[in-house]
Amino acid sequence: MSFESLGLHEALTRAVADAGYTQATEVQARAIPPALQGRDLMVSSSTGSGKTASFVLPALTKVLAARAAAPRRDRGVVYGPRIVVLVPTRELALQVAKAVFDYGRHVQGLRSTCIVGGVPYGAQLKALRGPLDVLIATPGRLMDHMASGKAVLSHVEMLVLDEADRMLDMGFIDDIHHIAAAMPASRQTVMYSATFGGHVGRLAEELLRDPQRVAVASHTEAHADIEQRLHWADDHEHKNALLDHILTTREVEQAVVFTSTQRDADWLADRLADMGHHVASLHGGHPQGRRNRVLQGLRSRQLKILVATDVAARGIDVPSISHVINYGLPMKAEDYVHRIGRTGRAGRSGLAVTLAERRDAQMIQRIQHFTTQRIPAATIAGLEPRRAEPPAHRPAGKNFARPSRPGGFGGKPGGKPFKPAGKRFAGKPGAAR
Repeated sequence: MSFESLGLHEALTRAVADAGYTQATEVQARAIPPALQGRDLMVSSSTGSGKTASFVLPALTKVLAARAAAPRRDRGVVYGPRIVVLVPTRELALQVAKAVFDYGRHVQGLRSTCIVGGVPYGAQLKALRGPLDVLIATPGRLMDHMASGKAVLSHVEMLVLDEADRMLDMGFIDDIHHIAAAMPASRQTVMYSATFGGHVGRLAEELLRDPQRVAVASHTEAHADIEQRLHWADDHEHKNALLDHILTTREVEQAVVFTSTQRDADWLADRLADMGHHVASLHGGHPQGRRNRVLQGLRSRQLKILVATDVAARGIDVPSISHVINYGLPMKAEDYVHRIGRTGRAGRSGLAVTLAERRDAQMIQRIQHFTTQRIPAATIAGLEPRRAEPPAHRPAGKNFARPSRPGGFGGKPGGKPFKPAGKRFAGKPGAAR
């Protein structure tokens, strides 16, 4: 379905075309029309499906409609935002803010801002003082501004809860209730979540009015554009050898290497930098300024490798990421899905590699139960494990998807290895490491 057929304003279809898109994805085609009609929505879709545009475009339509109905505002009156988008992390907030900028480039005088933790209050307070079209916020920092009386939500026309399940996992349920209670009951509310069971479903019942359900994909569906592989490692040294081999194959355009802890992320980034890779670490312990510089370095391709904790598993949208490598396994099986979703974006293919030791067998089993897919085991010539592979873990009664390509690693035979230029990325001189 073309974007022109969705009933969007000409300024938005032009911006979408400028961004290089002509056909709407399934979630966009199914969610945008009822959103434009003002319906409350419960939407679940897979990572990389284009869900951000599916709520940003209707939100900007509301802004344009409001301007057409009341083109002038009385000065001196604090109106606050028309649209509020709540997200779980700063990285996702920045991704949504970029989408608002990209799709709103032809909306005259569009005012949007990010309200997130880890950055000074000054610029946020300045943005909140005047009329505001779109406010993207993490719940905690928005609550701070509400408590001080600086964030006025009495004129909100649309509330978007993006990755609601993640926000509830992070303990934001009371904050979300408090924020929603400060908005008009007549507002439109759209909620995006991987699942709507349990406490997420109860939250939807409390906040949404006669919602329309849009279920495009689930975590159990195969990632068509992502090949998954599992390499068993005998020990820590063997795991490092596997990682080193993978990162020096020429098929690696850009890679995200996930670790389980912040300490491991910093240690591994330093190790890879010493080997000559252009690399940086990213985790919640870094100040926001440094995190912004690292993400910009990834998007501008100054960085080839990002070593990150799960803080980066959601909200990083860089199409040139060709490889995701699970060096340390996630704490929760669903985070595996969000990790591997960093590759295979924008119609490209990607490779997700998991490096596991025998002690990780139970987590591998949980991931396979969650996705109802077997991660095909593979070996690298010369780096085969000495120990026998743990017994295959198959969820009872489930059929695993077969791998899209044969096992093994290395891409085209005879490929030349990547010769790293060799520098630890720090964004700017003096940036915190």
